[in-house]
Amino acid sequence: MEQIDYKKINLKVGLELHQQLDANNKKLFCECDAELSDNVVYKFVRRLRPSQSELGEIDPAALFEFIRGREFVYLGDTKNSCLVEMDEEPPHRPNQKAIDISLAIALMLKATPVDEIHVTRKIVIDGSTPFGFQRTAVVAMGGEVVVDGKIVPIQTVCLEEDACRPDRVEGLSVYYRLDRLGVPLVEVATGPVIGSPEEAVKVALAIGRLMRATKGVKRGIGSIRQDLNVSIMGGNVVEIKGIQELALLYNVLEYEVQRQFNLIKIRDELVKRGAIKENIVENFMDVSNVFKDTKCNIIKRVLQSGGVVMALKLLGFAGLLRYELEPGIRFGTELADYAKFWGGVGGLFHTDELPNYGISGTEVAELKKAVEADDSDCVVIVADDELKVVDALKAVVNRVRKAFDGVPEETRGPYPDGTTHYSRPKPGAARMYPETDISPVTITKEHIDAIRSMIPELPEATLARLVKQYNINSKLAIQLIDSDYVELFESIVERSGASPTFVAVSLTETLKYLKRDNVNVDKVSVTKLTEIFNLIGSNFVAKESFPDIVKWLAENESCDPKSAVEHLGLRMLSPSELDRIIDNIMKDNEPLIKKRGVSALGTLIGIVMSNVRGRVDARVVSQRVKEKLEEAIS
Repeated sequence: MEQIDYKKINLKVGLELHQQLDANNKKLFCECDAELSDNVVYKFVRRLRPSQSELGEIDPAALFEFIRGREFVYLGDTKNSCLVEMDEEPPHRPNQKAIDISLAIALMLKATPVDEIHVTRKIVIDGSTPFGFQRTAVVAMGGEVVVDGKIVPIQTVCLEEDACRPDRVEGLSVYYRLDRLGVPLVEVATGPVIGSPEEAVKVALAIGRLMRATKGVKRGIGSIRQDLNVSIMGGNVVEIKGIQELALLYNVLEYEVQRQFNLIKIRDELVKRGAIKENIVENFMDVSNVFKDTKCNIIKRVLQSGGVVMALKLLGFAGLLRYELEPGIRFGTELADYAKFWGGVGGLFHTDELPNYGISGTEVAELKKAVEADDSDCVVIVADDELKVVDALKAVVNRVRKAFDGVPEETRGPYPDGTTHYSRPKPGAARMYPETDISPVTITKEHIDAIRSMIPELPEATLARLVKQYNINSKLAIQLIDSDYVELFESIVERSGASPTFVAVSLTETLKYLKRDNVNVDKVSVTKLTEIFNLIGSNFVAKESFPDIVKWLAENESCDPKSAVEHLGLRMLSPSELDRIIDNIMKDNEPLIKKRGVSALGTLIGIVMSNVRGRVDARVVSQRVKEKLEEAIS
């Protein structure tokens, strides 16, 4: 892919961070526990439809979901959902702890809290809420975060409820779990001033550190999600929603910029060719007869089941559908996304990629002849039930017309590699309206002053203190701040007597390594981790044994660290036990000692260590073997 100068194309990125709050482990608008569960006690089915706003407008995203004609099945557990989630009971007064945490985050961002919190409804008709909207409220406005000396403005800090947790899709039925619905979220939205993928990651890190410093946020996969609003010169704003991993943010933004840059290239090529938007019309031709003897299994199955193959001629588009927008994603892929979502078909074929997939060159020639296409045109075909095919080709016409304008406004979702796919139209202003079931919450000056007095240590201050107080390097200190373990680190160092550097490395790097090695370290509780370090600090077990003990405890959840040490045979040897082992090894290696003398030291240390590794400090072994060897020689 072409290297792009982000300044030259005037890249503008706005970042929205959504972070779950741990507000006494309760939900935002009821008293249910804010915990996930796979248990199902009850379920119900809903179909959602859009409605007009007070001005008679219908939100395009809501209309899009309605047209898809799906039904939504909700799975609930009485421990973490109630009549509020079912929309059979009005929402309760907002969780005060959640309000306080969001205000603390706002103050740390130097934002100005509102005088009254007014809850509004935001239309969401993709089924992720049973009632067709999401409740959200502005908590503060303005503010800033400084990254590498640059001031990044904060537009709003909002408090809102999380949506349902997706479960599965079966045909037109979409299943959701109610456990996540209503978990409090804080949303921090920056101004569109971020100018590169690297800067976006740094801004997300800086805001995330501030949030974590409150000690009031949830951790783990799914607890934080980032959305991007991206535009370049000559294009429109594209929203990318649901980036769960910070590591993916860089790739998503880099690839989205490439995609938009290449879409503008396609627009310019269409102008150069003299192609005309008005020539792209909904003129669909049934070409099933062309493929009556086809070897293409997909088309063959459709025709055998009574379906049709229909074609659309795109005047002047030859070669453009195979144009790569981002790695592995071509312009034809974008058209296929529209066909799938609006028509419910499996995909499409086009002459830029044919003959292929069992479609012969002869069939391609007959297809072009049937629709009167020449070498400058591209022909798209879709095979499915006739109604689906018509809807799919209408969506293709809609998307192809947008190609003449460059980058269309839309909402996209990320793939695991950082590329994206079309999700739905970009929501409009008609999706917001007041929540009439919840009274405004007044925020007094006294309330703000009380929260301000409890604002925790800022991340940069924590960094400086960790380096100075525990004599660890800044890299380790940053890793601790970005982990779940800052408080645990300080507690362990104060109580166990273990080396601060060793504790920091173990909690950040060693545990991360074990996770990559498929060890479920989350099964090892904080209490057990603390006890492991206590055993190491008291010389009951060597620090080299830490990974082995954690791994064994992850596989034996009901056991304690001492049991792990005894089972693995890792208990530290006493001086007399070590001497006995060294004496036996030296006796077995008398010929070596007589032949090599002092130079046999390294070999002997290696043999002893292979017998006692993990049960004696390596420095103690080296010193004792050296002393024993000198005695033997003398």
